[in-house]
Amino acid sequence: MWSKIVDRAQKEAVVAELDQIFTVSGVVIVAHYTGITVSEMSDLRLRMRKVGGAVRVAKNKLVKIALEGKECQSMASLFSGQTALIYSEDQVSAAKVAVEFAKDNQKLTILGGSMGATSLDASAVVEVSKMPSKDELVGTIVSMLTAPASNLAGALSGPSADIAGVFSTIEEKAA
Repeated sequence: MWSKIVDRAQKEAVVAELDQIFTVSGVVIVAHYTGITVSEMSDLRLRMRKVGGAVRVAKNKLVKIALEGKECQSMASLFSGQTALIYSEDQVSAAKVAVEFAKDNQKLTILGGSMGATSLDASAVVEVSKMPSKDELVGTIVSMLTAPASNLAGALSGPSADIAGVFSTIEEKAA
């Protein structure tokens, strides 16, 4: 009797964790991982951690319970067999890592996923992976904002350097 209570409490904790994943994550990718070794899975987890994401394996039944009532509920059909959730808050990071890892390791098969209410099939996940990440976009915007200032500084220092050059030439001719 005691083990059933503990088991039920553990399942409820897993469902609550999965619920949080589906609520907070910008993208959730579902993949089959049949045949992946422990070291290969550790490598995938490490790559995801580096970009602020994670990999979660859970029983499909518990995942489907956690999906009930969520805007991404349409991806429940993807959960059969050995499935893993690959997710991140950034909408692109998890897709980039998953697609890159799947190219290197044929044992990881991307099935699809979701970005909020938007369902993704495997080809859509590949397309998302080609988009710039949040950090790349911020870098681009910052460089675009600082470019006019550096252009202005160059334009302002340019004429004074030219005038100094002219004075230097006149001085040399006079001497």
